Amino acid sequence: IWLGVMIGVNLQTSFLTPPFGFALFYLRGVAPKSVTTEQIYRGVIPFVFIQIIGLFILWFFPQIVTIIPRLLN
Repeated sequence: IWLGVMIGVNLQTSFLTPPFGFALFYLRGVAPKSVTTEQIYRGVIPFVFIQIIGLFILWFFPQIVTIIPRLLN
């Protein structure tokens, strides 16, 4: 379970970073012409850092992920 959550968070981070950045390309498609691609890339930086911090927290404290399945047994 822990590995699956780690992979999921890591994949979500990859959707916000180039070269794959699918979410960035979708946002570029719906954003007004006054918003540049550079502004979109700069705007996503705090969210990427939050996700990376979340990955480190889950790495060092895996019981955050595994406590619910243990409580259900």
